[in-house]
This record gives sequence, C-alpha cells and structure tokens, in this order.
Amino acid sequence: MYFRMAWRLLRETDKRLLWKLAWNFGAKGVWSVQKHKARLKRGEFFPPFLYVSVINSCNLRCQGCWVDVAAKQSKIEVAAMDRLIREAKAMGNSFFGILGGEPFMHPEVLQIFKNHPDCYFQVFTNGHFITDEVARELRRCGNVTPLISVEGNEIVSDERRGRDHVYSQTMQGLQNCLKHKVMAGVCTSLCQTNFDLLSEKWLDRLIEMGVMYTWFHIYRPVGPDAKPELSLTPEQQLQCRKFVVEMRAKKPIVIVDAYYDGEGRALCPAATGFTHHISPWGDIEPCPIIQFAKESIYDERPLKQVFQESEFLRDFRHTAAEHTRGCLVLERPDLLEQLAQRHGARDTTARHAAVKELQSMDLRPSQYNPGAEVPEKSWAYRLAKYFFFNDYGTYGKHFDEKKWIDVRQETPPARPQPKLVQIGE
Repeated sequence: MYFRMAWRLLRETDKRLLWKLAWNFGAKGVWSVQKHKARLKRGEFFPPFLYVSVINSCNLRCQGCWVDVAAKQSKIEVAAMDRLIREAKAMGNSFFGILGGEPFMHPEVLQIFKNHPDCYFQVFTNGHFITDEVARELRRCGNVTPLISVEGNEIVSDERRGRDHVYSQTMQGLQNCLKHKVMAGVCTSLCQTNFDLLSEKWLDRLIEMGVMYTWFHIYRPVGPDAKPELSLTPEQQLQCRKFVVEMRAKKPIVIVDAYYDGEGRALCPAATGFTHHISPWGDIEPCPIIQFAKESIYDERPLKQVFQESEFLRDFRHTAAEHTRGCLVLERPDLLEQLAQRHGARDTTARHAAVKELQSMDLRPSQYNPGAEVPEKSWAYRLAKYFFFNDYGTYGKHFDEKKWIDVRQETPPARPQPKLVQIGE
C-alpha cells in the first residue's frame, strides 16, 4: 500500500508541488510541532497550526453552517494576513488552514499564497470558484492544496448545501485541480443523509480520479440552523473510526483525522492547543465553531504576546480538557456559556446570537467514547501520531473522569443547571 501511494504521488502530482509539500508542510511542519513541545515545557504557548477564515461570504447556504455568510462582507486584508503569517513564521509555523465562508471569494486570496512561498496552505472550499485559470495559478504557486467538500450525490448535495446543481460545480472544480496536477483532497461532513459515502467504493473512485487525500468530518449541529436530527449516533461515529483505521492500512490514499491519537483515544485539537482559529473579523477564537473571543489579530500587542497572555484561551483549554476528551461544544455547551461570562468574552457572530444558540443546544455525544478505542493498524500513521499528533500530555494533566457526563444515549439528557464559577475555582 505504501509503495502504491508513493507511486501515485510521483506519477499524478507535479514534482515541484510535491517538493513544496514535503518541505513546507512535512519537514517544517514537524519542526513547528517540536518547537510547540519545547514551548510547553517552558510554560509558554503558541499553537503550531492556525486556521484562518479569510472571508465570511459564501455562495451556498449549508445546513449547520455557523458562519454569517449572508451578513455584510468582511474579509482579512492582505496586509493583515501578511503580518499574521510573518509573526507566526517567527514562532516556527509554516502551515495555515484557510477557511471562509468560501475562501476563493476573497479577491486577493491567491496573492496571499504568492506572498509566502515558504508556507503551505490548505484551503477548505466548495470548489465552485476553482476555474481552469485558478487551478493553473494554484499550480504556479505550488504551496496550496484545496480540500474540496463533497456532501453526497446530486440530490443530497443540493439539500445539504441549500442550492441547486451544487454537485456538478463542485466536481468541476475538483477536475480542474486534478487536470493541472494540483494536489487536491476531498472532505465530507458525515451526517444521516450522506453516511453512505463511508465506503470502499467511494474511496476507489477518488483514487481513480487522482485525489490524494480525504477527510471524513463528523457533522456538528451548531449555528442558527443546527439541524440536530442530522447528527450521527455514537454507533455510527464508531463505525466511521473503524472504517478510517481499516482503510488507512489498505488503500493508497491519505485519510486525515484530527480527533484521535495513535491508540484511538479521543482528543480535541483546540483543547490540546494544537490549533486555534481566526475569524473573518480578526477575532482569535478557540476553534471555528466557538464564536467567542477576547483578543484580536488587530490588537497592538505582537501575536506571540496575545496568545501567551490570553486568559480566555488558557481557561478554555483547561476547562475543555478537564471535562471531556471530546468536543466541549456538543457535550457541555453550558460550560462554554459560563466561560464566556467569566471572561466577558464578546460574541463574534454578526447575528449576535452565540449565547442563545448555546442555550438552545441539547447535550450530545462527540468523538469521546471510552471503552471503544480503535488503535491505528498502519505503522506509518501510528508513528506519525506518536511523535507529532497527540494530546501533548494535556489530558493526563487536566482530565477529571468524575466531571465527564456520559451523553451516549438516544435521548439527550437535560442540561446541568448553570453554576457560575470564578477563574481558578
């Protein structure tokens, strides 16, 4: 399988792009994680990977979207992005996830990539704006991988994305990338209406097309139109984990996940400090679906100082790691509400409804499923996670099993009564 994957990379991807991936993302990404580990030992903090939503606008209206895509357009200007990236590079970072809205609606997004040839960018996109010319420019840049969202067949895609003819336009964007030998991935937010994409047949089709990696997200019912009925059951989430582990040891395609270590133990990248998120308004948030912030990239302080001194982000990491190894948003929205109140964090949504949305959420199971851990079968993934992607000791230091609420049942339990506490209590 490993030789087949190597052969695919050499045969189906532009060699210059492959070198950019190996150096900017591979070697330098490993270095950024090592610097992160060293900082943690010194009691310092700066996330080794940053996700940046460069614009709020989008041409689609997806179920469960948390972004104010219909609000007045706000985007991070090139100068602000350049400053952010330069300061992150000074900390050893080289990889940036680019989100939206739809990132390719940002009129200068290609310029951002060109300004930083020593970095690597993964763009989360619906693919509709990746024309032949855009794909040609991405190949010239060499340091960008589009991760294109495919949400099911024609009927399901239209339903999930809130528009007609979504699937064909998405697949055209993907084909444009593959035509120009741009390394492209395909991601799916698995829910009740598209769970059948979790199949060998789908993976084989992606491999045949030339797709190099895929990512099966788990649908999270958040935002103004949360659609909780689309959520996967714990049994389905376990089925997904087993499928990913099996296919990683079998298929010549990279399968990404961000919620388990090599032993199959659940983790949250924001709780471990592996990554935090920048909103289209420049707010520094724990993750994209937690829309509260105290700090901004437009603060006068250097970014290094902002992350190090943020009591809000620090308290989030400790609170999340203390109560669950899974997703605090799903399992304990009440704790997030308390966290925002403790710190006077501002609602970073344009709709000003983040607190109300938290209060309306039922407690739901996330990736944490103790007793059902599925360790990696692939030695390559196991080694990669052991050295570079794990909890960095976070849960051993903070997790208190007695504070975890088991919500793995058909009927979500009632929310705990609010209990406002002081920092450090």
